[in-house]
Amino acid sequence: MSSQNLPISDPPSSTGGNAWSSAISASPALRAFISRLTESTRRAFTRRRPWYELVDRTAFSKPESLTDATSRIRKNYNYFRVNYITLLSAVLAFSLLSHPFSLLTIVSLISAWLFLYIFRAPDQPVVIGGRTFSDREILGILIILTVFVVFLTSVGSLLMSATLIGLGIICVHGAFRDPEDLFLDDQEISSTGLFSSFGGAATTAAVADVMARV
Repeated sequence: MSSQNLPISDPPSSTGGNAWSSAISASPALRAFISRLTESTRRAFTRRRPWYELVDRTAFSKPESLTDATSRIRKNYNYFRVNYITLLSAVLAFSLLSHPFSLLTIVSLISAWLFLYIFRAPDQPVVIGGRTFSDREILGILIILTVFVVFLTSVGSLLMSATLIGLGIICVHGAFRDPEDLFLDDQEISSTGLFSSFGGAATTAAVADVMARV
C-alpha cells in the first residue's frame, strides 16, 4: 500500500504581537527613522535641566513690566527648552489618555501615514477592493482624512486646547521665574527652534522621503 504525501501548509503566523516588528523589519527606511529618532531623543534628554531648578521657589518673582516678562520667557525657554517640551508632551499625553477615542483616532491616522505612504516601498502598491491606488491618490486621501480628523472632529479641538494649556503653563513659569542665576553657552542660545533638540535628522529624512514621492 503506497503512502501518499499530503501537502502540509505552515500554520499562519500570529499577527497580533508580531505585526509591528514585522512591519519594522520589512521597511529599512522605518528602521533608520526610528533609530535616528531614538538617538536624537536620547541626545536631547542629555541637555535636560534638573527639575529642581525649574521649581526652585526662591527664584520666582513678579516681573517688573511686560518687556521684563517677555525677556524672562525668552531666557527661560532657551535654558529649560527640553524641560518645557517634556511638560508640553505630558499635557498632550494626559489629554489623549483621558479621551481614548481621540487617542485611537490619532494613532490610526499616524499609522496610516507611516505604513501607507511615508515608509511604504515604491514597488509595493496599495490595493483596496481590487483597485490599485497610486502614490498621488494615497497622498490625496490621507490629506483629506487628516483635514477631516483635525478640523471636523473633536480631536482637533482636544489637541488645540491641550497645547494652549501647556503653552500657558510654560509662559507663566517663564515670566515669573527669574533667570539671573541661569547660564547659557553660545551653542544653546543659537539653537532657538521649539523642537530643535528633538528628532532633527529623523524629521529631515522623513520630509525628504515624502517630497520624493510627490
